[in-house]
Amino acid sequence: MEAGSRPVVRRKGGGVNLFQMLHSCLRNIFRNRMRSLLTSLGIIIGVGSVIIMVAVGEGAQREIKNRITAMGTNLIQIMPRRIFMRNFNSAAMPRPNYLTRAEAAKLKAEMSYAPAVSGVTQRSFTVIGPQGNASVQVMGVEPEYLAIRNWNIESGYCFAGEDLEARNRVAVLGLTTAANIFGGASEALGQRIRIGTNHFMVIGILEKKVDGGNGNDQDDVIMVPLDTALYRLNNSRNLNMIAMSVVSEEYMEAAQREAELILREARKLKDTDTANFEIMNSSEIIEMASETSRSLTSLLAAIAGVSLLVGGIGIMNIMLVSVTERTREIGLRMAVGARKRDILFQFLSESVILSLLGGLIGIGMAVLVCRVLAALSIPAAINPAIVAAAVLFAALVGISFGYYPARKASRLYPIDALRYE
Repeated sequence: MEAGSRPVVRRKGGGVNLFQMLHSCLRNIFRNRMRSLLTSLGIIIGVGSVIIMVAVGEGAQREIKNRITAMGTNLIQIMPRRIFMRNFNSAAMPRPNYLTRAEAAKLKAEMSYAPAVSGVTQRSFTVIGPQGNASVQVMGVEPEYLAIRNWNIESGYCFAGEDLEARNRVAVLGLTTAANIFGGASEALGQRIRIGTNHFMVIGILEKKVDGGNGNDQDDVIMVPLDTALYRLNNSRNLNMIAMSVVSEEYMEAAQREAELILREARKLKDTDTANFEIMNSSEIIEMASETSRSLTSLLAAIAGVSLLVGGIGIMNIMLVSVTERTREIGLRMAVGARKRDILFQFLSESVILSLLGGLIGIGMAVLVCRVLAALSIPAAINPAIVAAAVLFAALVGISFGYYPARKASRLYPIDALRYE
């Protein structure tokens, strides 16, 4: 029997004193602290990695949802679909396909679920101001577009319907654009900028928007009246997109169907014809982005979960060594009345406790890493359900990989065990 070991006390009626058994398990584990820590290392890394991977994935999903929601409330976007035609060499070539100003006007007049509709045209221009020049995305929109995109004016005012009709050269600037070409938003109001060959008066500054991610700064933008952009800047009557805001999320599908019917009528498409336009809502965009993120998170979590299996093998290995080292102790316990199931439960308990301790340390490590990531502006959201599942899985690993060594210990013959050197 090892130094410091003590037989487990049995209660009257043949049962084992549970408190005494747990105390004995903890004493055996902490007697060899370093070995126990190294044994649990696979569990620690596995549990911590799974929680961190899932936390980063869920944080990314929330960030995606917040960014897309910031694009607008109940937003629907209509875009032209690419149409392919065959040339003389039988190669498929894209054919230009656009939305028109008339189609945007028809949608605005006939839509019953969308109070705000705006045509959109956008193109990159070199914009020149007093403090320098910059390449900026210039958007031609209608006044309703700001409401569709949940965008407010921080200072100044927005252009109105009269500016569209008169094709006035007025502009509303994002904060980044104002800082780049004027040095600051306060200096921009009332000043002139040159877009292409046309001079525009700055009448408003947009409030700060949520960063669109992937280097897409939503504050680096200039908005001008739609007709001004079409006739004075682009020399075109075509739109890149039509945006609309639906009255409520529950009417999103109805609004999509209604918009499709109106556009089919405008384009004289039959029910059997394939639509040459695409309609997407913010919910679909969020779902597509979230699905990609979930798939990647699941893959990373599965890879990290392999560490749990490796940790289980480590636990099995050390428990087999422990059974060999404590053979005389096992024989002595059997000699004083311990049954096979008592020995089985004793060693199985040690295996589970090792796994659970590793799981708890892994949780602490994951929380610490997630806080560091948050300090580095990397979104990470710990899901309590995943934490509970990781701990449960760690316990199952302890049971699964600890059962064989415990069973081996319980099947030792007392006489042979007492004779073991």
